[in-house]
Amino acid sequence: MGFLDLISNDIGIDLGTANTLVYLRGQKDKIALNEPSVVAIEVSTKKVLAVGTKAKEMVGRTPGEIMAIRPLKDGVIADFEITEKLLSNFIRRVVKHRYLMKPRIVISVPSGITEVEKRAVRDSAENAGAREVFLIQEPMAAAIGVGLPVHDPSGSMVIDIGGGTSEIAVIALDGIVNNISIRIGGDEMDEAIMVYLKKNYNLLIGERTAEEIKIQIGSAYPPEEEESMEIKGRDLVAGIPKTMKISSVQVREALSEPLDAIIEAVRQALEQTPPELSADILDKGIVVTGGGALLKGLDKRLREETNLPIIIAEDPLTCVVRGTGEVLEDMNQFSKVLIKSRRD
Repeated sequence: MGFLDLISNDIGIDLGTANTLVYLRGQKDKIALNEPSVVAIEVSTKKVLAVGTKAKEMVGRTPGEIMAIRPLKDGVIADFEITEKLLSNFIRRVVKHRYLMKPRIVISVPSGITEVEKRAVRDSAENAGAREVFLIQEPMAAAIGVGLPVHDPSGSMVIDIGGGTSEIAVIALDGIVNNISIRIGGDEMDEAIMVYLKKNYNLLIGERTAEEIKIQIGSAYPPEEEESMEIKGRDLVAGIPKTMKISSVQVREALSEPLDAIIEAVRQALEQTPPELSADILDKGIVVTGGGALLKGLDKRLREETNLPIIIAEDPLTCVVRGTGEVLEDMNQFSKVLIKSRRD
């Protein structure tokens, strides 16, 4: 460990569509920040008014002159300038001695990302104050964060369901043997609930309400006891606010399309897996990480569809960022799993 390592605050970032998590090396409570990936700006001046939780509270509630923007769409950067502002705000909040030494940053990216999208992530991080930027594929970071033996010749399978993407990967010998990345995740589930209520009940609800419904009574498999909750929205016919009761059966019906797409991707990934590694997966099972892993009954549904053991990771939301942190702690050991950041 050199002198530079001692004075530099290296950080790992899980730059997600819904939330961004930051891991600070050498700190006791390693996850230094976990905030929504939202920036509120003043439309006329482009001035940043709030970032993270405060900005998320403004979503769907802002007057005309304020705009709450989510700069990442489907796991990739949709708005370059705003992403840079988001990153520099988060880096500033976490890294105390920036004037001493700029941090080295390990950032996770979806495995289906294009070269142009990779460059956008690198440039954003460099402009936001990184000395060096390393990229790592999300399923790989999730596997490392869960503690799977990524260096071994035996196969491990990870399903990482995030806000914007679902990544399904088979990992062995420091590499991704095969992976399927689909741009369907928690956001699409929220969207599906909104569309369902609009189509069937003429009720218009916002993103935040849809997310609350999904968290409270959303499920992938019939629970022992069905639940219901009261929701408020706008009646599209009468044009006035309206309250209605919605049950977990209806929510499950609303979620069937995005869930079917994720299950289909899991099937494809299993079909493409070499037979030797398939045997390993049969022994070890499939690990599910990411916020989507918190959907009730997801493990039962996957077990029924694949006939394989399904393990929901402990604290699935932080697996990817913990993985970037593990890589930071031992860059040499994990050098093979990084997507090199040198200018090509």
